[in-house]
Amino acid sequence: MSIVVTGATGHLGRHVVEQLLEKVPADQVTAVVRSPEKAADFAERGVKIAVADYNTPETFDGLFAAGDKVLLISGNEFDKGRVGQHQIVINSAKAAGVALLAYTSAPGSLTAALADDHRGTEKALVESGLPYALLRNGWYHENYTENLAPVLQYDAVTHAAGEGRVSSASRADYAAAAVAVLTGEGHENKTYELGGDTSWSFAEYAAELSRQTGKEIANNAVSVEALGSILTGAGLPEPLAAILAGVDASIEKGELVVDSGDLSRLAGRPTTPFIDAIAAAVKG
Repeated sequence: MSIVVTGATGHLGRHVVEQLLEKVPADQVTAVVRSPEKAADFAERGVKIAVADYNTPETFDGLFAAGDKVLLISGNEFDKGRVGQHQIVINSAKAAGVALLAYTSAPGSLTAALADDHRGTEKALVESGLPYALLRNGWYHENYTENLAPVLQYDAVTHAAGEGRVSSASRADYAAAAVAVLTGEGHENKTYELGGDTSWSFAEYAAELSRQTGKEIANNAVSVEALGSILTGAGLPEPLAAILAGVDASIEKGELVVDSGDLSRLAGRPTTPFIDAIAAAVKG
């Protein structure tokens, strides 16, 4: 029996594998990657490496075994038909008879276009008859803390979320929840709504950045259309810019406030405060 993690060298996948290695022997962990070179450090520590690509169905043939627990980390190729990509993994897992397939989804409250592929994948997974766990991950601190350069360049937090709030958490927090599900019992056919313990607004974000940097960072609220134009002007493809601007519209409606407490319960600790993530990014 293996615990198998797809997308294992991605931002979230790395956290999951690292935390799994704190709980189970390395030879019980399989990292599914597109580029084995990127997983060389895992291989050196005894993790099994499997090379497979969501766009090449046959690479998943025979990858899973009966009794495996699998974490399907959602793909990030928005233009490649993510539901179809995920279906390949689901089909292979079903053929093998895995014990659990956990999927990193989006909050049930999210109506933005970003959620469409997640809802489609959830439907395919439930209909497959496999024992599943839906890990409906909320927004990540890193969506903001890894993109501070333009904020600090222009001294402004630009968004289209109005006074909406976000209960974000760190990738490490979401990884801890996934590891708890993969190494624990009784998670079959469960849905977890995952978000940070406390929510924040963009006005609070700008104020906190001002405090930590000593600069005057403005809270620059714009329309969804204006944000889309700003993002395309910065070089993002128009479809992706529209998706991201649509998320801000959902934030304004309160759709990224997740107050179930599921994340800290599964992680067994409080979630990482946003101000701590900002501090680490500012220092970094």
